[in-house]
Amino acid sequence: MTRSRPKVALLIETSNVYSRGLLRGICAFVREGTQWEIHFTEEGCGDAPPSWFHNWRGDGVIARIENHLIEEAVLLAGMPAVNVSNSALSHEFPTVISNSEAVCRLAAEHLLERGFQRLGYCGDSRFGWSFHHERYFRRQVKMAGYDLRVFNSAKSDSRDWLLEQRKLTRWLKELPKPIGIFACCDIRGQQLLEVCRQEGIRVPDEVAVVGHYDDELLCELCDPPLSSIAPNAPRAGYEAASILDELMRGVSVPCTVLPIEPVGVSARKSTDVIAVPDAQAAAAMRFIREHAYEGIGVEDVLKAVAMSRTVLERRFQKFFGRSPYDEILRLRIERVKELLTTTDLQMAQIAQRVGFSGVEYLSAMFKKKLGVSPRAFRRRASVK
Repeated sequence: MTRSRPKVALLIETSNVYSRGLLRGICAFVREGTQWEIHFTEEGCGDAPPSWFHNWRGDGVIARIENHLIEEAVLLAGMPAVNVSNSALSHEFPTVISNSEAVCRLAAEHLLERGFQRLGYCGDSRFGWSFHHERYFRRQVKMAGYDLRVFNSAKSDSRDWLLEQRKLTRWLKELPKPIGIFACCDIRGQQLLEVCRQEGIRVPDEVAVVGHYDDELLCELCDPPLSSIAPNAPRAGYEAASILDELMRGVSVPCTVLPIEPVGVSARKSTDVIAVPDAQAAAAMRFIREHAYEGIGVEDVLKAVAMSRTVLERRFQKFFGRSPYDEILRLRIERVKELLTTTDLQMAQIAQRVGFSGVEYLSAMFKKKLGVSPRAFRRRASVK
């Protein structure tokens, strides 16, 4: 007797780029040969569960459990379920989320690498994950030896954009400059840039902004284009589908949280600045950023800025917390990670594009820095 296809409900909105990435990852899992009958309707972020779900009879559900209405509906359904939201819940589900701590580490590193000693966070109190970001970002800033300026977000702010805009304006005007700000999401980043433009606050010289989710269209429409942390939503969706498949086959899966590492930083003009008071150190950093993938060494940097190696090393360590060589290597490794995750390029092609002398050297440096080989990293991070 042929087994009927499992019926799976997807309670995932289509209104943002992260959720659409989750859906792409689920599709990738299904395309590998899983015979699911998908039930899905277009939803918005934080919406109540769709009316059809209350009387639906199926075998499993993957849900963005953003509120107690969705949580209660999933519990009442009494079927295997996987959560793909980072919001706080009163009931435990197997959960797959973007690694908030890693996201905040990338955001902090991105701003600190640009020389900022004043840092801010602009969250949105409507979302539980925003508070996770604030906590982890504060920890990173404290570890760097600095204090964090936080926007006092309230749930009522979103009811009236003009009032919220005035509140953001007061906050931005009162901040010491220059300052680097991590916005909890790209929409929040876009709002900050809009206020800066209206108030004549220069971006990125006075205020630099990095967002989260890397909605490419939204980020490019910002003025200036918004830098953003790119999560690996397709991988999260793929892993959630894999867990649900096990649950529906009767495999016991613990109610633990699986955090998915972000892809990296998509740097755009909103953070294209080097906020240090040393023109030569800034020039050296800018040269490294522009030429890191061309096989340059520290000697090439010295030729570009005309200073001794000792002085360059000392100034770089003072303002950026690392040596010029470490910065060149860091940029190359981050680019390798991005290419491993987002392309099918062979290792030799990646080595050539990123400025490594060969695959062996690339692999050795990659494993030294990350503790895993490039090929193992690709298997873990990519969705085919």
